[in-house]
Amino acid sequence: MAHRGTLFLDEIAELDAMLQAKLLQLLQDGQFSRIGAQEDKKVEVRVVCSTNRELHEEIEQGNFRPDLFYRIATMTIHLPPLRERAVDLPIICDYLLQYYNEKLNGRVVMVRPALMAKMQRYSWPGNIRQLENLVKRYVVMGTEDVILSELLEPNERDAVDTLVLEGPVSLKKLTRQTVRKLEARIILNALHANNWNRKKAARSLDISYRALLYKLKEVGIPQRRSSTAAKHEEDGVE
Repeated sequence: MAHRGTLFLDEIAELDAMLQAKLLQLLQDGQFSRIGAQEDKKVEVRVVCSTNRELHEEIEQGNFRPDLFYRIATMTIHLPPLRERAVDLPIICDYLLQYYNEKLNGRVVMVRPALMAKMQRYSWPGNIRQLENLVKRYVVMGTEDVILSELLEPNERDAVDTLVLEGPVSLKKLTRQTVRKLEARIILNALHANNWNRKKAARSLDISYRALLYKLKEVGIPQRRSSTAAKHEEDGVE
C-alpha cells in the first residue's frame, strides 16, 4: 500500500532482530514476499523512521544492526525534547487547541499568559505526548484546573527536597510553604476525583464550599469556569 509513497516507522529501535533483518533486505533489494506468496513483489517507497533512543548506543549494546542504521540514516534530524524548546510551547499549544476544539466540538481558548509561563518552566517528562493529552483534557473539561493539576503532580519534587539552604532560614516559613503545597495537591486530587466539581470536592474534603473557593484562590487556581464545567458543578448540587 506504501508503493511510491512514504512508509513511516515509529520507534524503529523497538524492532526485534528478525524484523530488522527483513527491513534491511527490503531496503537493499526493493522487494519483499508476502506470507504465502509464490513470488517477490517490488516496491518503491520513501522510508521515514523515528526513535527516542540513541541508536549508536543501541548498536554498541548489540540491540540494533549497524548495517540497518547506515541504510536509514541518509539524513538525520535531531528534535530536542519539549523541555529544551519552551519557546515553541505556545505555537504547539495553539495548534493542538485548534485541532481538538474542532475534533471534540470544544470552545476553549489559549491559557492565560501566567499559566503558559508556568507550563514553559515545566520539565515535561512525557514530552509532546504528555502535552497533547493535557490539551485534550483541557478541551474536554473546559477549565484550566486540569493543567494546573498536571503541573502539580507528585512527580515534582517536594519543596523540601528542592530547598537550597544557604545562610539562615525560617523554619516556620518553610513549614508553612510546604504545608500549603501539600494542601494544594490534596485539593487538586479531590477535584480530579470528583470530575472537577467544586461542590462535590468540598463535600469529599469535609469543608464548606466557601472554604474550598478560598483555598483555590490561595493556590492560584482561576475561579473562571467554562459552561461545561459549570454544568458539572450544578449537576452535583443536592
